[in-house]
Amino acid sequence: MASLVGGMVAGADSIEDLGLLRHGGMEPGSDSVELADVAERERAQERPQRRRGIRPAEHRALAGLTGQTPLLGSAGSERAGPVLVDVDDTIVEVHGHAKQGAGFGYSKLRALNALVATVTTAATAPVIVAQRLRRGSCGSPRGAARLVADAAAQVRRLLPGHRPLVRMDSAFYGRGPVLAALRGGCNVSVTVRQNTTIKTAIAQISQDDWIPIEYPDAVLDEATDRWISRAEVAEVSFTAFAAQKPAEQVPGRLIVRRMPDLNPNGQDGLFDVCGSTPSSPPAASTP
Repeated sequence: MASLVGGMVAGADSIEDLGLLRHGGMEPGSDSVELADVAERERAQERPQRRRGIRPAEHRALAGLTGQTPLLGSAGSERAGPVLVDVDDTIVEVHGHAKQGAGFGYSKLRALNALVATVTTAATAPVIVAQRLRRGSCGSPRGAARLVADAAAQVRRLLPGHRPLVRMDSAFYGRGPVLAALRGGCNVSVTVRQNTTIKTAIAQISQDDWIPIEYPDAVLDEATDRWISRAEVAEVSFTAFAAQKPAEQVPGRLIVRRMPDLNPNGQDGLFDVCGSTPSSPPAASTP
């Protein structure tokens, strides 16, 4: 996406014209290729904020497209319904030892790592509003706080008057991404891993608070890779990052699901999936 927008800004009007992005669009064998390589290395050493110069052009292009098409529905319309922003990374396998940025990460594949944020409304398909292409060996949350902040700002421009819900998995459970979403005017729903703090909060749930769910058909639980036909859910008040200073603590709800189907011997249900949903931004981000 960034290359396409960069090519259009540089004057490309076809796929073939995108060749002008390679070494300044010089012909193979040109005497100036060496100078182009030097310039490329110098640009790579610039500060990150300078390398982000193409992103305002991306934002303007997407805003213009949204204004002329029903890409995200009518801007500011109440009919847009809930606005969801999903953040996740994906592995793009590549081949060749000389591939720039390729590395072995948690997937054990030689790959690049793409971090993507999409926005979805009740009547529209997902639209990419922020993306980063990263080294294959980097961890999932690297740079996520900045990407979430960019995505929140872009959604505010595209759909003013709405408070989006940012959804992330447990890889992004941290102060950076969560606080960036809250400070960007979004609600947050993020999966959390079990630890001593989470187990202590779960232990406070009364047995009477569990609400049974009967699935019409068995569903595959991705967390356990097993089929289940029923489950129970409950919630309890929870403050995320309680060990941090007050400005970085996030009060909310811990929503827990347990699946008795996985415990045929009558043991207590296992708490396989826990979600933390902040109910309000921290004090530092309150207007």
